[in-house]
Amino acid sequence: MDLILTAIWNALSLWTLLSVAGGVLIGIVIGAIPGLNAPMAIAVAIPLTFAMSPLSAIGMLVGVMKGGGFGGAVGAILLNTPGEPHSAATTLDGHPLAKSGKPRKALQTALYSSVVGDSCSDLVLILLAPVLAIYALKAGPVELAAILILSLTLVASLSGRSLAKGIFAAALGALLATVGLDLETGNPRFAFGYIELYDGLPLAAVAIGVLAVPEIILRLQDGRQAKTARPDATSDGEDRLALSEFKRLGKPIFRGAGIGTAIGALPGLGTTLAAFLSYAATQRFSKQPEKLGTGALEGIAATESANSAVSGANLIPLLTLGIPGNLTAALLVGAFLIHGVTPGPMIFERNAELVYGLFAAMIMANVMVLLIGSLGLRVFALIVKVPPHVVYPSVLLLCVVGIYVSQGGFFAVWLMLIFAVLGFVMIKMEISVVCFIIGLVLGPMIELSIRQSVILLGRNPVAIFDHVFALCLVVATPIVAWILIRDRARLSDG
Repeated sequence: MDLILTAIWNALSLWTLLSVAGGVLIGIVIGAIPGLNAPMAIAVAIPLTFAMSPLSAIGMLVGVMKGGGFGGAVGAILLNTPGEPHSAATTLDGHPLAKSGKPRKALQTALYSSVVGDSCSDLVLILLAPVLAIYALKAGPVELAAILILSLTLVASLSGRSLAKGIFAAALGALLATVGLDLETGNPRFAFGYIELYDGLPLAAVAIGVLAVPEIILRLQDGRQAKTARPDATSDGEDRLALSEFKRLGKPIFRGAGIGTAIGALPGLGTTLAAFLSYAATQRFSKQPEKLGTGALEGIAATESANSAVSGANLIPLLTLGIPGNLTAALLVGAFLIHGVTPGPMIFERNAELVYGLFAAMIMANVMVLLIGSLGLRVFALIVKVPPHVVYPSVLLLCVVGIYVSQGGFFAVWLMLIFAVLGFVMIKMEISVVCFIIGLVLGPMIELSIRQSVILLGRNPVAIFDHVFALCLVVATPIVAWILIRDRARLSDG
């Protein structure tokens, strides 16, 4: 107990508090800029932590990670330009609500949901990290393949009016996910001689290309539509999230927190999958599913709580097993090693004071996100009051600069513009851009897990009976698909 109290006291020192607060502020600002994200901010900030104490350094980087989780929602809500790929799900309801004259309410929903989801995930990390890590490690490629295939069936619930168009969009995204080096042979696929494509299509460039740039083009094309991005004569009272409204969001928030924690505890799945799965689950259980996509608060709450919950859960396999769950966690491993700390099973014995101090710093970071985010809400909401002829060229410039900096050249910028044309065509043809992005995100993970599963099962389908959890998911997949199709038919008839 003395060790824990000492660790908490160290975390509450002025220098650690300032470090965490500075990291949160950096994360929010960077996360809101199109093309830039929290992992990039962490990579840039790591050299700044060399002279810091281990707790202050890692606390600052954790602050960057948590601030970036909310920062991505700012551009997604106000300008339909997600700072990070996982914020693409937030645009579905966040931007329509901002266009209706309630940008502050949308931002408040995103902020509070993000903090609650992140806090729930941190609580699970602190209380159950070793136990959950053991179960997460038991989920091998066969189980991951079953989880991902089941997840892909949920795309049907996001495909708009046409199920066929939704399936086509997801399949197109999965097809383009095969661009790059073959997982087994190492040979380039669909790279057409461009070395830049060997690592696959950059997700940030594709997401911004199909989501943000077509939106800018459409708004500049139609002056009347551009004006709708500016708030109407809504009073401040109507543009604030009432306590009663937030209480009604309890189910989607905690459901999203649970989904995000489960996804985060499994290495490699990521925040984007958690956000879209949470949105699909909310749509499935909503009493008025037709309202999602038109500015529903529960849609914003579901996605933001889920993607924020992933960040804390990603530290479960990192701290207990030394396995980073995503790119952000991998960068944190580097920070640990720089300061002479090796993540893994022995960290609780050798560096217990640092670990418990880190837990306290994570809770402090959540408080900082709430405070700094709340102070910035009014400033963020003023963005939509800027004249459209100033906003949209500026956003387009930010997109170009952000992609150029994050991907290191003009090649990614050209890709962004190419996919902007594709996104424009898809919007005109009413093909789901969201399903396309989901297919692109899940494609590499599904391919890798299926290939590994085939090898592990010895090319014998019957061997799946040795994997009970995976078998249950395989059986559940067609059932879930049938339920989704049935519900869609009922909504169409209604």
